[in-house]
Amino acid sequence: MLTKFFIGLDLGQANDYTAVAVIERLKPEGDAYHVRHLERVRGMPYPAIVDKILKMMESPLLKRNAALVIDQTGCGRPVFDMFTDAKLDPIGVSIHGGDAATHDGRAWRVPKRDLVGCLQVLLQSSRLKVASKLELGPILQQEMLNFKVKIDPLTAHDSYSAWREADHDDLVLSVALACWWGEQYVEPLILPVQPMYKTYDDLDGLHAWRRRF
Repeated sequence: MLTKFFIGLDLGQANDYTAVAVIERLKPEGDAYHVRHLERVRGMPYPAIVDKILKMMESPLLKRNAALVIDQTGCGRPVFDMFTDAKLDPIGVSIHGGDAATHDGRAWRVPKRDLVGCLQVLLQSSRLKVASKLELGPILQQEMLNFKVKIDPLTAHDSYSAWREADHDDLVLSVALACWWGEQYVEPLILPVQPMYKTYDDLDGLHAWRRRF
């Protein structure tokens, strides 16, 4: 069974919450996403958050099997670089109000509508599930119910009624980041290694070639 974890991190500023969501993707279930962990902290310095995420990703379950996606819209590149310096190989996302997603290496500029649309598709197709035992699960579910997209008929621009306006929309953003990258991520193709020889004669020839040196 192919499993991949995606960690969404919404970095708050000053007295804002910083939220982290750990999402597990299960391919046999039709690419279903399960929210396995939700956490939020307030007033924690960025270096301490880096250490916290580093310890989380060093756990046996997540080590070498998880991708970290960070919203760097508000905190900026210097804070994002702290996670890079810690060898966490993060994906940086700057959220904007345009129409196209672009990237330069691991730094992405993503429209708000892409993140919102990703969550909506997953919810409407029942591909996003929240573990019932999560303490913050009911809050996340309520936030997603209140999460609406409105299109201005005059400008055709998007507006988001629950995007960084409520006290707890950080949970929605952390989940959206993880799921969005989960939809972008493609499992690497591992091809079988083909031997250099096919018959015993080829094998003898290889040994003879090695003995020349």
